[in-house]
Amino acid sequence: MKLAPLIEELRKFPSKFTPILVHTGQHYDYELSEVFFHDLSLPEPDLYLGIGSGSHSEQTGKVLIEFERVVLNKHPDIIIVVGDVNSTLGCSIVGSKLMIPIAHIEAGLRSFDRSMPEEINRVVTDVLSDFLFTTEEAGNKNLLREGIPKSKIHFVGDIIVDSLSRTIKISRGSHIIDELGLKPNDYAILTIHRPSNVDIKDNLSHIVDAIKEIATRIKVVFPIHPRTQKNIDKFNISLDIKNLILTQPLGYLDFLHLEKHAKFVLTDSGGVQVETTVLNIPCLTLRDNIEKLATIEIGTNLLVGNNKSKIINEALKILAGKVKSGKIPPLWDGHTAERIVNVLTCLA
Repeated sequence: MKLAPLIEELRKFPSKFTPILVHTGQHYDYELSEVFFHDLSLPEPDLYLGIGSGSHSEQTGKVLIEFERVVLNKHPDIIIVVGDVNSTLGCSIVGSKLMIPIAHIEAGLRSFDRSMPEEINRVVTDVLSDFLFTTEEAGNKNLLREGIPKSKIHFVGDIIVDSLSRTIKISRGSHIIDELGLKPNDYAILTIHRPSNVDIKDNLSHIVDAIKEIATRIKVVFPIHPRTQKNIDKFNISLDIKNLILTQPLGYLDFLHLEKHAKFVLTDSGGVQVETTVLNIPCLTLRDNIEKLATIEIGTNLLVGNNKSKIINEALKILAGKVKSGKIPPLWDGHTAERIVNVLTCLA
């Protein structure tokens, strides 16, 4: 979903750019992958590596092997990576060792928590990158503090907002609210998938217990990530909760429509934090730290961790009308892809 607007923009200049879209297959479930290609009208990937599941080391190692073959065959002039997943790290290492420039979209974000695998991926990728495209001022400051030359840093805004801007009107065609028997502004949404929340029984139990209390006041829609479902089954945690509506992972258009009309959202997703800020929807982030500071400092986001009491108290405040006001951060205007392409044009 982050690459859709960039691919579209690059293809406006066929004499300068020939983008090759590589799908590593790290997110291999249909609902977490192919459905986004459909909803965002992306063409099929030029190459699919089929990495699949595994530990962080296994996934990164497979990416190193498979992506190196791609690079040696295609001889790209630049490699563009996005975010903080294992594929981002693996592709960056390959490009760096083969002396091919790396461009990192969402550079400079820091949670300052090295226990998070994503934080390791971000830091290493930024060190290896030649073009660092940042989403917010905090990212610029982080990179400068870490010794990254200012000439490599390009403040372009958040490309998630580009996808949001392009699809918000299309999402009006979704019937998900009716299909789930809901009414606008009369439900909350829960999304959780991060290891710190779903891999530890006590943490997952605390969140579910909080939702059980919140669901006595408002319906809660819970699209369950495969990792979360696996651990709910493993830990024998009951989701037999009145007013909790369980669904499979949703496509982008359905989720966006649901998100736009929610009373509030509980999540541990960085992308959802951005979307709720732009949509002016209250967001309670189930984490103790955060890399997208703008969503808290400027937007509608609040950190509540997996503390049962704090989750419940903040949710009840929202239901009582005590909602944090927010604004849209600078350059979150839907034109990030254009700014990235303008920078890359100097290579063409």
